Amino acid sequence: MITINEHYLKLQASYLFSDIAKRVAAFQEKNPEMEVIKLGIGDVTRALPQACVEALHEAVDEMARDASFRGYGPEQGYGFLREAIAENDFQSRGADIAADEIFVSDGAKCDTGNIQEIFSTDAKIAIPDPVYPVYLDTNVMAGRTGTFADGRYQGICYLDSTRENNFVPELPAEPVDLIYLCFPNNPTGSSITKEQLQKWVDYAHANKALILFDAAYEAFIRDESLPKSIYEVDGAKEVAIEFRSFSKNAGFTGTRCAFTVVPKECAAFDSKGGKHLIHPLWNRRHCTKFNGVSYPIQKAAAAVYSENGKAQIRELTDYYLKNAALIRKEITNLGFDSVGGDNSPYIWIDGQGRDSWEFFDMLLNKAGVVCTPGAGFGKCGQGYIRLSAFNSYENVEKAMARISDALK
Repeated sequence: MITINEHYLKLQASYLFSDIAKRVAAFQEKNPEMEVIKLGIGDVTRALPQACVEALHEAVDEMARDASFRGYGPEQGYGFLREAIAENDFQSRGADIAADEIFVSDGAKCDTGNIQEIFSTDAKIAIPDPVYPVYLDTNVMAGRTGTFADGRYQGICYLDSTRENNFVPELPAEPVDLIYLCFPNNPTGSSITKEQLQKWVDYAHANKALILFDAAYEAFIRDESLPKSIYEVDGAKEVAIEFRSFSKNAGFTGTRCAFTVVPKECAAFDSKGGKHLIHPLWNRRHCTKFNGVSYPIQKAAAAVYSENGKAQIRELTDYYLKNAALIRKEITNLGFDSVGGDNSPYIWIDGQGRDSWEFFDMLLNKAGVVCTPGAGFGKCGQGYIRLSAFNSYENVEKAMARISDALK
């Protein structure tokens, strides 16, 4: 008799963004004349940077000629991309990361979900609340949690991120093994200082823990005092793995390219306390289960680091930050407290006592605007909504005018 992995039965009935899609579809069916403006899911709306488009075309032309055709590439990524990443994203900021410590993949979502496979199923997990659902759900699937009760899974150390701590969680009150952090944060848009991040690195050293640091939104940081990488912090290479993506900075949500950094010093332990380097373990997993990102897409990603590419990326992220500033301004004018929108494309809004899904439904039905209910990100998200700056400026203006009319 074939049996299932019963840990999957612990998962909540539906994925957050699937619930949103169903509600939006139902609304559109009943109101076909209404233009719905989507400020919910963090999907970009502007075209790829021209530098990336040109590189993509050139790479496709190469693939059309026998002499320059390429088949399987290195699973870890082509050297030209890994070297560009190491130099521009890390070494330029004083972080000593080498090209062969970078693993190119098809998405940070995939990597943050897959990385847990190389750690023991009895590892104690610390996850912020609110949080990007993938971190939690993949650990539920792996069997590291108990059942779901009162809005939380038993066996998880939840790190409350609230207004009281400026949405930067405190260190765990209990020993933990694996810590998920995301800054600039999804969903709250909050940022972390180098001093605050140093405390987490020090904690990981003291407790033989490992930090999984999601930096998918680092390109939106405009405050130069804030770290863009955890490796800007002393001692991080021994206790942290970092995840990055080309989705939000270069618009690769539809072309798929990202990377994970596993420093060679980074280590974990076996059940007897023996020390093992993570780099070869992740390399083994990566080569076994992944066949590499296509050559044309990697060429397009490498163009991000050209002079034209850098300028175009800055223009793209500035555009979305302009949208975010408008959302933050209008929400503040309506009397709502919010965070984010300055070094992040997300604005986290206090619903003033409203239930998150109630707030979602009100904005959808009265304004035709899609947000993301904070309760979908965890217990501490209840009462909040997230608005995304990923849309056209004209649509954001229109959406905020509608929201203003609906809420007045």
